[in-house]
Amino acid sequence: MTDLLSMTLPELTALVTEMGEKPFRAKQIYEWLHKKLVTDYSEMRNVPAALKEKLEERAAFSYPAVRALQISKADGTRKYLFEFADGNCAESVRMSYHHGHTVCISSQVGCRMGCRFCASTLLGLTRNLTAGEMLAQVYAIMRDTGERVSNVVVMGTGEPLDNYDSLVRFLRMISDGDGLNISERNLTVSTCGIVPGIRHLKEEKLMINLALSLHAPNDALRQTLMPIAKRYPLKEVLAAMRDYYAEGRRRLTFEYSLIRGVNDTDACAEELAHLISGMNCLVNLIPVNPVKETAFRETRPGDVQGFKKKLENHGIHVTIRREMGRDIDGACGQLRKRYAAPDHQ
Repeated sequence: MTDLLSMTLPELTALVTEMGEKPFRAKQIYEWLHKKLVTDYSEMRNVPAALKEKLEERAAFSYPAVRALQISKADGTRKYLFEFADGNCAESVRMSYHHGHTVCISSQVGCRMGCRFCASTLLGLTRNLTAGEMLAQVYAIMRDTGERVSNVVVMGTGEPLDNYDSLVRFLRMISDGDGLNISERNLTVSTCGIVPGIRHLKEEKLMINLALSLHAPNDALRQTLMPIAKRYPLKEVLAAMRDYYAEGRRRLTFEYSLIRGVNDTDACAEELAHLISGMNCLVNLIPVNPVKETAFRETRPGDVQGFKKKLENHGIHVTIRREMGRDIDGACGQLRKRYAAPDHQ
């Protein structure tokens, strides 16, 4: 069966035309799927019954089921565990800010990057998500809350550039004027630093934000935390990031998860400042969410502020990520892992 939610409008037009229908029917169907967010053919009221019957034989679409939903009592953050048609699960998070609602979605079921402080990688990689399954996470949350999403971040479970083709298709479709029409500048992709993927993404001419999961100021320390760093040293990663942002895009963003006694020392702050000195960049400090399977612990609040101040003394723009959903398995992969444990299967 064809994955209808993953089809672009030209692809859907070709399918409808092949069925002997007028091309305008494709746009009607596309709008039902990607603007009105229907979950069944029966909801497509202006589409002929005969066409819907033909489509049901050739193309399927479905939203994932909500296997678990946690809502933070502290800030209203909503964390979803979605179950797809094959029984696999992935997480999504919806966060509310003064500027609107942000949804953070997963790009894979599991992850094979092996970052030692991240819960997403503990169960390894099961499979990639399709573009339709990525879109469906956003659509399902919008249907559940009844509110439009203004920003989408591909920063949940998985390495987006490890699922490159589906990622790019998703980005083009969610920013499509015939769909949700979310501005490319309101889309962010986070990567651990897959250099060929960064360079390919640059050639796509998308104006999306690309954030690098940095987490260490040098190769030696980074390699102990992130196995992928053994393949792509910082010199190559930073060069690719500079090139990506050289064509009309905004400043670089570096994500830096602070781990107590590991990468939050004064020496690390000084080395990080030297590494990125002169770049038009923002460092987003993230006190690491503790994961019980690891010994890593979050940096104390006072030390977070101290690290921030040291970077600012070098003229670097720094933010501390607002901690959202800490009381609801806020870290990527925590909720999925809990439900994947033997007593939940």
